[in-house]
Amino acid sequence: MHKLAELIKKSSYCVFMSGAGISTLSKIPDFRGSNGLYTKFDADKIFDLEYFHKDPSYFYTHAKELIYNLGSKQPNIIHNTLADMEKKGFVKAVITQNIDMLHNRAGSVNVIDIHGSPAVHHCTMCNRAYSFDEIYQSLEKEIIPHCKDCNGLIKPDITFFGEMLDQAALDKAIEASSKADLFVVIGSSLVVHPAAGLPFYSLRSGGKLVIINKMQTPLDDHACIRYYELEEVFGYLTVFFEKYYI
Repeated sequence: MHKLAELIKKSSYCVFMSGAGISTLSKIPDFRGSNGLYTKFDADKIFDLEYFHKDPSYFYTHAKELIYNLGSKQPNIIHNTLADMEKKGFVKAVITQNIDMLHNRAGSVNVIDIHGSPAVHHCTMCNRAYSFDEIYQSLEKEIIPHCKDCNGLIKPDITFFGEMLDQAALDKAIEASSKADLFVVIGSSLVVHPAAGLPFYSLRSGGKLVIINKMQTPLDDHACIRYYELEEVFGYLTVFFEKYYI
């Protein structure tokens, strides 16, 4: 772990990419683990755009555990350490596949939400924008939120299956990955594309890849360092970087 800390310290442009595995420490289940969210509901339905328009109650009912109870979920040691390392100049960007907004709540500034974010919702008819708090409050009274102006269906700004990724976010992620002389993957199984291909932009530019994930990934053979225990690694990084002041 000291080797990783030194790599981060000496890096000129370090980028982290996070997946659902980091949020399990905040009591948010991952997707593909033995007790993951995909064991509790149909993954082909909850994030499918066509099914959302057919039966939006399926998404809003099941997403309460994943998204709309986030007020009770707090950033953990990983989110907090990354935010601190960014403030001190050691981390240039955090690309996240997560939609739990915990990086932002921890204080990270340059967060690239590759799969979108529920921080903002839009009416699917008139495009009126709604904040997360507005939708959170409406779901305490109704199963499906509807637009105050036109009564249209409201959808969070997260990317569903059947939707294109936000091009601006994808371009920003590719740019950051291409600049990275150190690319650290944390809590991602690296099976969902195009996010899973982002480490290759760093590798092709001569960057080094580090993977920290409990499960094996398709890119393990490309990593110069491979760890399995996120909490242990970040416990070390927290102590290592505490001595550096803002």
